[in-house]
Amino acid sequence: MMIDPNALFALSYGLYVLTARDGERDCGCIVNTVMQLTENPTRIALSVNKRNYTNDVIAKTGRMNISVLTEEADMVLFRHFGFQSGRDVDKFADRDDPASSNGLRYLSHACNAFISAQVEQAIDCGTHMLYVALVTQAEKLTGAPSMTYTYYFEHVKPKKPAPDKASTRKGYVCKICGYVYEGDPLPADFICPWCKHGAQDFEPIDL
Repeated sequence: MMIDPNALFALSYGLYVLTARDGERDCGCIVNTVMQLTENPTRIALSVNKRNYTNDVIAKTGRMNISVLTEEADMVLFRHFGFQSGRDVDKFADRDDPASSNGLRYLSHACNAFISAQVEQAIDCGTHMLYVALVTQAEKLTGAPSMTYTYYFEHVKPKKPAPDKASTRKGYVCKICGYVYEGDPLPADFICPWCKHGAQDFEPIDL
């Protein structure tokens, strides 16, 4: 039976910066799956790609912060935290974001709340780790509306380029982040250099 990825895009998602700390070094990445599981005690669940350096740090330390992004978040922020690896870049090197009581950073801009949590259970789900975590601190920062995946696609993500009617060049555009691969065919094992999604999330375009 066929699985249409557009059906999955219809699910409701938010967008968040997940942060952790490896010794003296802060790290963070973009995630889109966070939910409250229980009220008393307050637990959340979140999913993070196993390729992310932040996941490696959380697996080792068990501590995390989640910054809830607002509609003020721009593509510069998404590229900074989502399209490069903390293994190669210190994402907090030139930032002055504050730290919560657990010593981890949270965003001071384009963020309306942060949640600190301690991992209670880690479940290997193949490409992603699912963490069940106990909330240790949570604070509402502003009343700005939260960024949703729908808002990101409609107002933040770069639009795919308009086709050049006189051109016969072919390419593929990532439906997640807008990265354009020039050439045809797209290799089956291609991984987007920006958002790390695979070839299944690309669609053909005329360049």
